[in-house]
Amino acid sequence: MVLDIVPPAVFVLAAALLMAVIPQRRIAHGIGILATGGVAAISWFVPEGAHVEVLLFGAFDAIIYNVDPFSRLMGLIFGIIGVVAVLYSYASDAENIQTAIALSYVGTSIGTVYAGDWLTLVFFWELMAVTSTLLVWHYGGAAVRAGFRYAVLHGIGGSLLLAAIVWHYVEVGSVAFAANPGIVSGIPAALAAVGIGVNVGFVGLHAWLPDTYPRPHIAASVFLCVFTTKTGVYGMFRAFPDGHLWIAYMGGAMAVFGAFAALLQSDMRRLLSYHIQSQVGYMVAGVGLGGAAIGYGGSKYYYDALATAGAFGHVFNHILYKALLFMAVGVIIYRTGKESLDEVGGLGRKMPLTAITFAVAALSIAGFPGFNGFVSKGMIIGAADKKKLEALWILLLIGGVGTFLSFIKLGYFAFIEGEYTGEVKDANTGQSVAMVSVAGLCVAFGVAPNLLVTILPVPAEAYEYTTFTVPHVVEGVGLALAGLVGFAILRGPLHHIGRVPDIDAVYNRVAFYGGRGVIVGTTELFAAVDRVAVRFVRLCYWAGSNPVSVVLRVSRQLPRSLQPAFAREDISADGGSISRLYIRAGVGTSVLILVAVLTLVLLVAL
Repeated sequence: MVLDIVPPAVFVLAAALLMAVIPQRRIAHGIGILATGGVAAISWFVPEGAHVEVLLFGAFDAIIYNVDPFSRLMGLIFGIIGVVAVLYSYASDAENIQTAIALSYVGTSIGTVYAGDWLTLVFFWELMAVTSTLLVWHYGGAAVRAGFRYAVLHGIGGSLLLAAIVWHYVEVGSVAFAANPGIVSGIPAALAAVGIGVNVGFVGLHAWLPDTYPRPHIAASVFLCVFTTKTGVYGMFRAFPDGHLWIAYMGGAMAVFGAFAALLQSDMRRLLSYHIQSQVGYMVAGVGLGGAAIGYGGSKYYYDALATAGAFGHVFNHILYKALLFMAVGVIIYRTGKESLDEVGGLGRKMPLTAITFAVAALSIAGFPGFNGFVSKGMIIGAADKKKLEALWILLLIGGVGTFLSFIKLGYFAFIEGEYTGEVKDANTGQSVAMVSVAGLCVAFGVAPNLLVTILPVPAEAYEYTTFTVPHVVEGVGLALAGLVGFAILRGPLHHIGRVPDIDAVYNRVAFYGGRGVIVGTTELFAAVDRVAVRFVRLCYWAGSNPVSVVLRVSRQLPRSLQPAFAREDISADGGSISRLYIRAGVGTSVLILVAVLTLVLLVAL
C-alpha cells in the first residue's frame, strides 16, 4: 500500500509548495486542510510496523519512515490540529505564503516524529528550526530580531543534539532507534539532554519561547505553539526511553517557573507562551519518571508505564487546549488590535463565543475535573506520588496552583473587569468553527477519559490508574480554590504588573556587548599588529639602504672602548654628527651578486 511506503510529511510539504504558487486563498487553504487531514487519516489507518529503509551515503542504514504507537499518536494529533490551524489562518486573513511556510513547518515536524533513526530525526529537526524561523520572519517588524535569536538558540541546540548522535554512532555503530534503547549514557546523553532541552524550554534555555511566539501573525502563533516543543518531548523520550530522575526534576522546575512567570505578564500571548514551558514541564517530568520502549519485531517492555502514558496523553491534550487558547486570544487581537491586558476589558459581553471557548481551554490547561487536562496531568502527578518523589509531586502541584492563578487573571481582566470602549465583534465563522471544534474535543476527552486512553501508545493494561476518584477530584477542585483565593489577594498588584524581564535580558546584553567587545578587541589587535609590521618593514628597508649608518648607530650604543676604530673616527671631537657614507647598489649589481652567491652555494653543495 502507498500508506506503507510514502511518509506523511511528503503530502504536507507538497501542499505547502502548491499553496505558495496558487493565488486563490480559498483553494490554497483548502489544499492545506486536505493535506493535514490526510496525515490524521494515515496515522489512524497505517499498520504498525510499516517502515521505509534507505542507504544514505553508502554507509548509513536510515529508516526515513517508521510507524509505532508513539509516532502514530504524534502524527494523529499533528494532523488534527493542522486542519484547525489552516482553517483559522484562512479565517484570520493570513496570506497564502505565510500558511505555506507554516505547512512546511508542519511537514518537517511530522517528518521528525515519523523518523526511525537518529540521522533522519536530526535532519527534519533542523529543517523544523529553519521553517519555523521563516514563519516568524515573514511577519517582519519586531519579529525579525526575535526570529534571529530563535534561530541562533535552536541552531546551538541542534548542533548539540547532532554531536550526541555522532558520538552515539561511534559507540553503537548504528543510528537506528532499534540498535540501542536511547542515546548512550555519559557525555552523549548530556549533550542530547541539553540540545533537546532548548526545544522543550528547560529553565535557563527557555527565553526564546516568550520572546518569539508573541511577535508574528496571530495565526502563525497557533502553529508555533504546537509543534516545536511537543516534537522536543517526543525527542526526549526517544533519547531517554527509560527516563532519568534529573530530567523529571527539571520538568517540575519548568512547571513552577513557567506558571509563575506567566502570572507576571500583561502581554496576552507572552503569558500563554510561558504556560507552554510550564505545561511541557509536566510532559518532561513524565518522560523523566520512566518510559516504555517498543522494539521492532513486536517485542515490548514497559517501565513505569503510567508516567509515559501521562506524558504522551498530556502532549495530545496540551496541543488541543493550547491551540485553543492562542486562537481565542488571537481573536481578541484580531478584533481590537490590542496585545496587552491593560488595553482590553469586559470583552465577555461583546465576544461571548470567544469567552466561552477560552473558559473551556483555561479549565482544561488548569486541570479542572471534567476537562482533558485533568486526565493526563493527573496521570503524571500520580506517577510521581507512586514513586514516592514527594519534592517532585509538590512542584507539580504548585505548578497547578500557578496555572489556575494565571488563567483566572487572564480571563478576568480580558473578559470580565472593565469596559473596552471600541466597537468590537465576536469571532467570524471560520474562527468560530475552529475554536468550537477544539473546545468540543477538550470536553469530550475530559468527560470520557477512555477516548484518550485507547489511543495512547502505552496499553491501559500496562498500568493502574482511575481518573475520577474522590482524592483526585478533590485535588483538582482544591487547586482551583487555591488559585481563586490567591487571585483575590493578588488581584490589585497583578493588574499593574507590566512586562517582567527574564534571563534573556541578561544574556542578550552579554551577547551584544561581549560580541561587540570581541569584535572591537580583534580589530584593535589587528591594527596594532599591522602598525608594528609596517614599522618593522620600514626599518628593514632603511637598514638595507643604509648599512653603514646601521653599524655606526649600533656601535655608538656600545662603551667607547668596545667601539670599532672607524666608528670612533667618524664621531667628531665636539660630539657632532657622524660622517655620511652610503653603500648602494643598482638592480643589475644586486642580481649579479645574488647569482654569484647562489652559484657558489651550489658548487659547495655538489
